[in-house]
Amino acid sequence: MKLTSYWLDTAEPAGDFRRNPIPAEVDVAVVGAGFTGLSAALELAKQGASVALLEQHTVGWGASGRNGGMATTGLAIGFAQAVKRYGERPATAMFLEYNRAIDTIESLVKEHGIDCDFERTGKLTLAYKPAHYEGMKRSQALLAELAGHHVQLVPKADIHSEIGSDFYHGATVDPQAAGLHVARFAQGLAAAAVQHGAGIHENAAVTELRRVSGTVHDVHTTRGITRAKQVLVGTSGYTGRPFPWLQRRVIPVGSFIIVTEPLSDDVVKTLLPNRRMASDSKNLIYYFRLTPDNRMLFGGRARFATSSPDSDLKSGQVLRKAMSTVFPTLADARIDYTWGGLVDLSMDQMVHAGEHDGLFYSLCYSGHGVQMATHMGTAMAAYLGGDRSANPWGALRFPPVPGHFGRPWFLPLIGGGARLADLVR
Repeated sequence: MKLTSYWLDTAEPAGDFRRNPIPAEVDVAVVGAGFTGLSAALELAKQGASVALLEQHTVGWGASGRNGGMATTGLAIGFAQAVKRYGERPATAMFLEYNRAIDTIESLVKEHGIDCDFERTGKLTLAYKPAHYEGMKRSQALLAELAGHHVQLVPKADIHSEIGSDFYHGATVDPQAAGLHVARFAQGLAAAAVQHGAGIHENAAVTELRRVSGTVHDVHTTRGITRAKQVLVGTSGYTGRPFPWLQRRVIPVGSFIIVTEPLSDDVVKTLLPNRRMASDSKNLIYYFRLTPDNRMLFGGRARFATSSPDSDLKSGQVLRKAMSTVFPTLADARIDYTWGGLVDLSMDQMVHAGEHDGLFYSLCYSGHGVQMATHMGTAMAAYLGGDRSANPWGALRFPPVPGHFGRPWFLPLIGGGARLADLVR
């Protein structure tokens, strides 16, 4: 078994960017070579800006290469809750932004010929309890009424048309959602960005940021200093000490994944006959899908801990038991990959993007980052160019996490609360 991401292990790098010299000055320094940074660097370079994309590790090393490979519709907090919190029109606009985000991925794949198994197979959202399915019925009606967005209800009696399991109490199907090989997508974005003139600099951790004036900063890295007219931070759950204002507002939560050995066609057809992207309605969510080579990928918030080899192994054991509960036929399947990564949550579980003290940022995708990070990288390129309407999240207040100044000491408390909620709600 490999303690590494299946996606990263099965993708060819677009190049070796570990020795590219840090330029003395650039128009824009982009911090983090995940989907936010890659799509922003690509768009900025296409506009003619000089760009230095600075990455502590390698392209796609963080959340962009460690997720479930799902690009799905909908807000992290749910549409009904968004309507209650923000009102009908703002909530509808926010919901539809995720549809546009999936379109952004599809457009980038087509425009740059990225071979990443992008396919709109749809999203299966599964009811953990009967009451959750009743809530899905209400959400279906509300989405149709306010957003003109139509999802299909699947009652428990018909659940085997979508999943080979009796664990759930109904589901909805959203045809807009897609799956993709996220590491190949990231490498494709990197290749396109370089082709358009962006510089990618791996093993270049940002250690300090010194504001010169306005939006101009001296960006200190482990491989040199560059003076940037603008700086965009897209570090999500890996946001650290050089960005204290952002770090206080980002909750880094571990999410863990296991991937089985390749499965036979007959087994695959019984597990997920329509090859949907799938997740359930628990707070401690399970999410799963079939990979392009017919493996079962099964993930979740197995433990509220950060990722490390020991933590990943323990989480893998939890997930194997969970997978066998949902899919008893996989109880004896070999596990080939186990890994973890950090999801970036905010206090309100909403995306946050904008400018603070001359520093631009986009992060807090709350587990929906494949599509929204890609979309917001493109949007923030326009935002840096002066188009403030390009940022759909700019009006949201970005509250800090009380008492959060470094290590996320509060994760066990969040995990305990989520487990209790799953028992009672």
